[in-house]
Amino acid sequence: MTGRIFDIQRFSIHDGPGIRTTVFLKGCPLHCLWCHNPEGIDPRPALSCLPDKCIGCGECFKVCKDGALNAGKPVALGPRAVLDRPRCTNCGACGKVCDTKALEMVGRDVTVRDVMDVVLRDREYYAASGGGITLSGGEPLFQPEFAAALLAAARAAGLHTAVETSGFAEWSAVERLRPVTDLFLYDCKETSPQLHESFTGKSNDRIRDNLRKLHAAGANIVLRCPLIPEYNARREHLDGIAALARELPGLKGVELLPYHRLGRAKLNRFGLFTRMPESVKPPERSVVAGWVEHLEKAGVRTVNQAAAVEASSKSF
Repeated sequence: MTGRIFDIQRFSIHDGPGIRTTVFLKGCPLHCLWCHNPEGIDPRPALSCLPDKCIGCGECFKVCKDGALNAGKPVALGPRAVLDRPRCTNCGACGKVCDTKALEMVGRDVTVRDVMDVVLRDREYYAASGGGITLSGGEPLFQPEFAAALLAAARAAGLHTAVETSGFAEWSAVERLRPVTDLFLYDCKETSPQLHESFTGKSNDRIRDNLRKLHAAGANIVLRCPLIPEYNARREHLDGIAALARELPGLKGVELLPYHRLGRAKLNRFGLFTRMPESVKPPERSVVAGWVEHLEKAGVRTVNQAAAVEASSKSF
């Protein structure tokens, strides 16, 4: 069984309980404005370009058959390689000869055994902390067969398993993962159907339907809610989260994920763009604490660290 991933991150502490290894699968049906892993959207491998790493060795010029590399400003050994994205076909030849990783293909095909060989290196840390493996992305449900096989292998090795998902998939894909998943970290990006489509490109009808079915099946679920100033960080959305949580009494809790700018830094690296302006900033801690307080007053159990921060009564 093989699948396509773009990263394996060891010693993760924000993707489920304990110390974990997070495996990032490639491919996602949503196009969230605030996506923090934009390289995970396209299921195909993508060329990463970091010009500051180029030393001007010239090896990439020799192998590029598309004429997608131009000579730029001189650096250590010669002219810097300047990538002409429209002419690039993502063949990957340049990445194979770039020792400094100024040019690098991101996205590789791996077997379940390949992944588990990395994951099992930290078995002792999982045991000591209550951690395990988390599948993220991209969207794990985009590759349900591989995701299910990987989770099954982790379960067979005695590891706790978690899946971070948007929930946008056929129910059959969700059901395939359910028996081998100890915890679903289920995204709630926007409760308004119209705004959800505007922010992500897709309706949230299927997402909410799958969430209800998963809850009815007895799955362990934490509802994860990214909150983006000027977009979904609104009282109405928080009230929508509270209403949804009341529908699902078996939820393990609601976790708020304040906006950060890490994804924006990757856009130029992969030749991508976003409609979200630069003016959108991460919220202050007091604002996040106010969001948490608002939900808790509505009877919602929150599970993020901001709950311990003194809440601001002036958040709204």
